[in-house]
Amino acid sequence: MTDRHRDKAIARLRRIEGQVRGIQRMLEEGRYCVDILTQTSAVVAALHGVEDLVMENHLNTCVAEAMKSDDPAEKAEKVEEVMNVITKFRKHG
Repeated sequence: MTDRHRDKAIARLRRIEGQVRGIQRMLEEGRYCVDILTQTSAVVAALHGVEDLVMENHLNTCVAEAMKSDDPAEKAEKVEEVMNVITKFRKHG
């Protein structure tokens, strides 16, 4: 992973960690359910942002290098890998 993508992902994960601690406090304090759900939704959206960063990095590095390769098997492997990720995210996204 490039340094830039890694640093951005780590920063986002630290923010998410703080959000999760905030949700725990909300639960302990008996806060309103809808407010808690709003915060959990924000965490999920933030995690999707981390996934986007990781995928962008993967496409720009590993996949791009494979596509420049003269090895058709390497290219096919990366295409299959990306398709598997897309399929998985459609099911669970």
